[in-house]
Amino acid sequence: MASYRIRQYRDQDYDAVRTLFARGILEHAPAGYRYVLRSARAKLELLVLFVVQALSTDLHDIPASYLRAPDSCFWVAEAEGAVVGMVAVAPTQDLAERGMALELKRMSVSKDYRGQGISKALCGEVLRFARARGYRAVVLSTSMVQVAAQRLYEGQGFRKVGTFSPSLLGSLLCFQVFHYRCDLPGRTTAPPH
Repeated sequence: MASYRIRQYRDQDYDAVRTLFARGILEHAPAGYRYVLRSARAKLELLVLFVVQALSTDLHDIPASYLRAPDSCFWVAEAEGAVVGMVAVAPTQDLAERGMALELKRMSVSKDYRGQGISKALCGEVLRFARARGYRAVVLSTSMVQVAAQRLYEGQGFRKVGTFSPSLLGSLLCFQVFHYRCDLPGRTTAPPH
């Protein structure tokens, strides 16, 4: 088992982070393809569209999206001098949760480094960050084909609280995204802003 450390994102991580994210999402293409064969519908396109959207929005300017924004952060896991994992946190876009929950985003660990506790450590970093800032919960969304991610989050105390389709195309293709929530102990009032 290789040793690793978790640290805040640096500008020189840009290419490694974007490559890690794209590879991590596209690894789910075979699972999406198997699902397509079973259901006779094309869901693989949704994964590709998701990657393109992410790389052109928040992952296009990580410092602006996660390092300069309040109550946001981006961490990488580094092993043997390379970025092998990543996770971000930001205020949720859900108006009902605004001010009460942060959102875990962009979790990805290189295939060669899975099973070593890196995902759990990155998730723990997000939970500690939210707790330290007085938030009541951490929320996240993951797709139906990311079964290992679902198991990871459930093992970290997250519970599934909703299901939705990300778009009209997603609805037509019966592609679902699961919404998860982890309530943080000891918080009874909203954090100051």
